[in-house]
Amino acid sequence: MPKRWVGIVVSGEKVTLVDVEVPKVGQLVLQSDQSWRLQTGNRPEAYDVMYRRVKDYVREQKIALTVIKASGVGQHRVGKAHLDSAELRGAVMCAAASEAPVQLWSKAVASRSLSRKGKRKVDEYVQDESHFATNIDGQLKAGSREAALMLLAVRDG
Repeated sequence: MPKRWVGIVVSGEKVTLVDVEVPKVGQLVLQSDQSWRLQTGNRPEAYDVMYRRVKDYVREQKIALTVIKASGVGQHRVGKAHLDSAELRGAVMCAAASEAPVQLWSKAVASRSLSRKGKRKVDEYVQDESHFATNIDGQLKAGSREAALMLLAVRDG
């Protein structure tokens, strides 16, 4: 029976989640492609709501592995939005880890893993619709490609 993996990217106040079946060979089979916004209001309470949402999803869907895009160091000054994203990412990591193994993958590590088949970086793969048509069975939203790419990097790595 194929395992279920989830790829997660946290950006700003949004969590993008891609859920796939991972067969022994062939394309990843898309099960779900969702984006969840952090609720407004009291941030600790909003983090708690997101924590429970992620934890419940991983448990109920019997996810075997969660792959989360790690924080990256940009060329710009780190501001409040970057720190807020990091806080949300921490809540998401804890929630997923309470139910299944979690791996953190940076864009650089994913690029190296994927570059075994080609010489492109993550951002170049994200723009390539044919790459996802070849590797993912199902309609993936354009905004979810980075989360799916993390799953492909783990599978191919």
